[in-house]
Amino acid sequence: MIRIRNRRNRRLYHLLLWLVVFIFFAPVLWIMLGAFKTTDGILAIPPQFIFVPTFDNFIDLATRPNVSDYFVNSIVISVTAVTIAIAVAFMAAYAFSRFNPPGTDLIMFLLLSIRMVPAVAVVIPVFLMYSAFGWRNSFLGMTLFYAMFSIPFSVWILKGFIDGVSKRFDETALVNGGSRWHVIFRVVLPQVGPGLVAAFIFNLIFVWNEFLFNLILGGRDVTTIPVSFSTDLYSDGGVDWTFVASMTTVYMIPPIMTVYLFQRYLLVGMTFGTVRGEV
Repeated sequence: MIRIRNRRNRRLYHLLLWLVVFIFFAPVLWIMLGAFKTTDGILAIPPQFIFVPTFDNFIDLATRPNVSDYFVNSIVISVTAVTIAIAVAFMAAYAFSRFNPPGTDLIMFLLLSIRMVPAVAVVIPVFLMYSAFGWRNSFLGMTLFYAMFSIPFSVWILKGFIDGVSKRFDETALVNGGSRWHVIFRVVLPQVGPGLVAAFIFNLIFVWNEFLFNLILGGRDVTTIPVSFSTDLYSDGGVDWTFVASMTTVYMIPPIMTVYLFQRYLLVGMTFGTVRGEV
């Protein structure tokens, strides 16, 4: 009787789990199916789940002016900014972890708090600063901003990983004649690889999806995909739903594939790795 009850509970749990998954992914599925429909098919009521797919929307997307530039801008800005952020954050996280300067806990709290500040709260000062330096509508300006915005969270998460690497490894390498740079790059770095990947992906997804600051600080030369939706959304006096569906589908592929390929690193990143402790 207990076994039957457990089996029923397990089935109910699985049913509820699949129901939650469906609720979350139904809008994504709808927009992806819409990419293969005509405008009438997208707007049909009730929705059409059985239809003849068409690739005309993707052909039209590929022939639109500036679409390829939007994708290139998104890729270049995202990858470059996050790479810079991870490099700087790793060195800072190592310093906080190993040398533990006074006020480290407070600094870690402040670094995490930066990510909690609403973006609109810093729009005006950042806009004025970028206007003064002439960094608006430039790859340098957008890259530096996103790198700056990604560093605090990266330091916070990477410090957790470095804390999990015993200091005895550092001491042994130093006693054997290794330099501090040798310890950082040959001893510690290989052991926190999953943390680096997790921090990179978390920040990459954030930069990839960021809209507000690219709209305010960017321009025609550095427009990314999220901002392109606001500029190319309308056609012939109405919303171009075929463009929205096809663009969204293509836009989602890179982050989805990245998360799928590196999901085990993301799971490790959410738990800050395995704390090894002192040996």
